[in-house]
Amino acid sequence: MARTKVVVDPISRIEGHLRIEVQEEDGRIADAWASSTQFRGIEIIMQGRDPRDAWAFTQRICGVCTVVHAVASCRAVEDALDIRIPPNANLIRNLVHGMQFIQDHVIHFYHLHALDWVDVVSALSANPAATAGIARQVSPWPNNSATYFQEVQDRLKNFVAGGQLGIFTNGYWGHPAYKLPPEVNLLAVAHYLEALDWQRDVIRLHTVFGGKNPHPNFLVGGMASAINLDDTATINAERLTDIRSMITKAQRFVEQVYWPDLVAIAGFYKEWGAIGGGTGNYLACGEFPDGDIRDTDSLYFPPGVIVDKDLSTVLPYDQELVKEYVTSSWYEYEGGDAVGLHPYEGETKARYTGPPTPWTYLQDHDKYTWMKSPRYDERPMEVGPLARMLVAYASGHEEARALVGEVLSRLNVGPAALFSTLGRTAARGIETVLLARRMDVWYDRLVERIKNGDTQTFAGDMWDPDEWPSTTQGYGCLDAPRGALGHWVQIEDAKIARYQCVVPSTWNCSPRDANGQPGPYEAALVDNHPLVRPDQPIEILRTIHSFDPCMACGVHVLDAQGNPVTEVRVQ
Repeated sequence: MARTKVVVDPISRIEGHLRIEVQEEDGRIADAWASSTQFRGIEIIMQGRDPRDAWAFTQRICGVCTVVHAVASCRAVEDALDIRIPPNANLIRNLVHGMQFIQDHVIHFYHLHALDWVDVVSALSANPAATAGIARQVSPWPNNSATYFQEVQDRLKNFVAGGQLGIFTNGYWGHPAYKLPPEVNLLAVAHYLEALDWQRDVIRLHTVFGGKNPHPNFLVGGMASAINLDDTATINAERLTDIRSMITKAQRFVEQVYWPDLVAIAGFYKEWGAIGGGTGNYLACGEFPDGDIRDTDSLYFPPGVIVDKDLSTVLPYDQELVKEYVTSSWYEYEGGDAVGLHPYEGETKARYTGPPTPWTYLQDHDKYTWMKSPRYDERPMEVGPLARMLVAYASGHEEARALVGEVLSRLNVGPAALFSTLGRTAARGIETVLLARRMDVWYDRLVERIKNGDTQTFAGDMWDPDEWPSTTQGYGCLDAPRGALGHWVQIEDAKIARYQCVVPSTWNCSPRDANGQPGPYEAALVDNHPLVRPDQPIEILRTIHSFDPCMACGVHVLDAQGNPVTEVRVQ
């Protein structure tokens, strides 16, 4: 039996630093290890600070997840202080968070994940007229002429002729795993470039409601978004009209470019509907409340837990069942590394015991990552778009069920294909379409409330620390683009005593726990997973990128002693 150890370090086109090691046997992955190789200390520096400022610090955990930590932090402090935010503030948060979802998912597809399926160099040999014909068949999007696609191809040729491929450098172009015809590759490259300009425009919604992007402003108790239709210095009629145009632009691109591209490309890779499923356990904390976040019945995306791929039963989500283990992580607990701690009891005590050289295999060490191992009721859980759409589908969410059914029908695959690398990518597209359409509802409700004279965006009660209890604690949940996110805060004498975050990439990239259970990345890589060319492991990238990793979020002070790395090493 032929065996090969493969190291991919760093995994590119993600946020942060991730190393993947696998054991390949006869063209399949037999075992896998996922390691986040960067440590940061955000949770530690939160201690002793004013809890009303927590959102501004935690938002800096990541430059990509630029909204989610702020909202989760606000919700945690609001829970601790029993603050109910005004309806307008909730609608504005939904709009800000919703546009973050839409932008993030589209960027992920084109700029982080599409090149795993799209051979850019192949597009050089495409017939632009044939590409234009395909474009007109699948969508009414106006950029569909042969002249347009010829111009895109010429730009690409100039990159190649100048020896400056830039963002397209170091791809595995020509790999036998690529299946798209040259004309479809050219179509995808054109939309890759269009998406760069599109996302820059629609995300201006954040600057209207939050002052800037990245890291728009938030506020415990509501939103720092003054509304006065007659004042040019506030949110007025002109700005609301501008918001309306951004939403329309976002919807058109999602419906006419992103969604048709995703379904068309998926049709060439249907075998990936049986690859990379992983743990089979899925968790969603729910998101986009119509009212108070603590009223789970008001959430557009419902909370729930699915175990062992059983869509007939959706278990209720209970944050009390969350624990984190450090058995395989570069941390230590006072009670020993085999115990699991709920975040209210969580400890962030770094203890690096990793390999002495970068060429020592992590799999030869008991501890091999800066990620902890979150477990729900002692089970590893996948979080993210697939988890949300599976919970929504199994919970009877009509719009989700309709789109899931449409995708299965168009691809001519059964429901089992959802539990896969392909299903993960399709689910991200499904929820992007749903949210693009839902933005109209939140916008119309906000405008209607303003027309009726309601301009309140902040609840000032409980803002005075003298009114706070001497000790209190709160939990803020938020389903972020990458999955379920939790912030837990404990407050003593008006200061933060303890702060813990359990983020999507910690759930998904978690290492083996005290029971030897691998996390979702590791489990997905050994689930019927091919590896045709160990020196060009594009299959590993496809599955890992389908999760949309964000390591900066997961390993909440950088070590100044950087180690040399290489992209791929085979032994």
